[in-house]
Amino acid sequence: MKETIKKSVYQIVGNSLCVEADDGLKVSAIVSEFIKNKQPIDLSFLNVQMLTSAFLNTAIGILYRDFSENDIKEYLSVSDIDATDAVLLKRVVSTAKIFYSDPDRIRNSLKEVLEESK
Repeated sequence: MKETIKKSVYQIVGNSLCVEADDGLKVSAIVSEFIKNKQPIDLSFLNVQMLTSAFLNTAIGILYRDFSENDIKEYLSVSDIDATDAVLLKRVVSTAKIFYSDPDRIRNSLKEVLEESK
């Protein structure tokens, strides 16, 4: 197996505030290339001061649209993430797995709920 390459989220984004979905897309683009090439990547969250679900949805969650859970588990690891942010990441991953398993069903359910609340 290939050696794991460590990439800094801080360096990819350019600052310690990982809050914008657009910044998350920068991260997912890099991670996607690693997974496509079957190259293990370790995302380091060292020096990240603020992390939001919007960022994590586009950085990590969206990977479940394009890759199997097994491929993501095999080629992506995270490090240097604090406990609170790790809980947020786990929630984002759980939601992404559910959503991307049947996105049309989820969209229809949301549409129904939103129409009922009018």
